[in-house]
Amino acid sequence: MYYLVSILIGYLFGCMHGSHLVGKLKNIDIKNSGVKNAGASNATILLGWKYGILVALIDIFKATLAILLVLFIISEAGFSSSQQKLMVYITALFVIIGHNYPVTMKFSGGKGTASLVGVLLAIDWKVAVIGIGILLVFSLATDYLVVGVLCMYLSFLVTTYMFFGVGPASIVVVLSLLSIMKHLENYKRIWKKEETKLSSMFFNKSA
Repeated sequence: MYYLVSILIGYLFGCMHGSHLVGKLKNIDIKNSGVKNAGASNATILLGWKYGILVALIDIFKATLAILLVLFIISEAGFSSSQQKLMVYITALFVIIGHNYPVTMKFSGGKGTASLVGVLLAIDWKVAVIGIGILLVFSLATDYLVVGVLCMYLSFLVTTYMFFGVGPASIVVVLSLLSIMKHLENYKRIWKKEETKLSSMFFNKSA
């Protein structure tokens, strides 16, 4: 039953989209405008960095809150630390699934990057520091956010395997494959030199 609770909490929190809420506030359909992605990067392109940050914060902390809620629920259930960690990773998986395929947006959502950052923050500070650090370094070095995202997933896989073992790492493999599938168009645009660069997102609008 606790595993089912983890799944439901993860998915329901994942369905709460920052871009959907901000889009209603600004009267714009973020999902179907710009580069047609319901995420913080597209919100930045369309509305400027302030609204992009707001969308990112919502999507980050919904993942963190979902995991903390699950930990609170299972804290008195007598599970071993390895069982608790597995439930945390299951929650993380379904937060990302809920974000990417939300019932509130006809199962067409974002790509889960900001929510993964929230997952890292909730799981372990060492995993978070390494993952977010790698995201920033590779994104800034290449000027493409998607490259940093790919490297962050790879680091998450390695650190999860090192710290928590095969079970949680297998869930990160699924998360990584979901991310790659969601970012295929970005990879194609990079190859064609048509992808929006990270620097241009922040200088696109001042509001």
